[in-house]
Amino acid sequence: MSYLVLAYPKISKDDFEFIQKYREINDPKYFKLVYPHFTIVFSTTNISEDEFIEEVVKQVNGTKKFNFVIKCATINQDDSQKFYHEFLVPDKGYSDIVKLHDRLYSGKFFDNLRFDIDFIPHIGIGNSEDVLVCKKNVDGLNSKNLLIEGTIQWLDIVKYENDTITTIKKIELI
Repeated sequence: MSYLVLAYPKISKDDFEFIQKYREINDPKYFKLVYPHFTIVFSTTNISEDEFIEEVVKQVNGTKKFNFVIKCATINQDDSQKFYHEFLVPDKGYSDIVKLHDRLYSGKFFDNLRFDIDFIPHIGIGNSEDVLVCKKNVDGLNSKNLLIEGTIQWLDIVKYENDTITTIKKIELI
């Protein structure tokens, strides 16, 4: 069992359906597991549920909701080096997500902060062991003048257990 913090974006129905149709084809494992999201705190196993919730609530106190705009897709190699991810990366809102991530990792989660990989705010939409498949997909998306606008209005504290993600607390941003 592990705990994470996810930000499910508020986006238009058309954008949500577009992302979901794309994910169903290019990210079938995670498509079934979780809706499109930005991961703010990654899988954490070394802290109790109560401590995890308490720390998130403490660190996000006073955080304002913010808008984002996504205009491009990118490729990122998984830290396992075995496959590649396709990401939707925000132009606007990028720094807001980074600062939120950094604030959450400034206290009790600091020992879990990964310095060996870059934190790239993203919505994961696909993956493949073949980088050329991801390249073709990303180029196709980027040739369409992608534009997804949305808002981060809340954070979900979730539990991941037995291939299931369950929200255990929702925190509305001000």
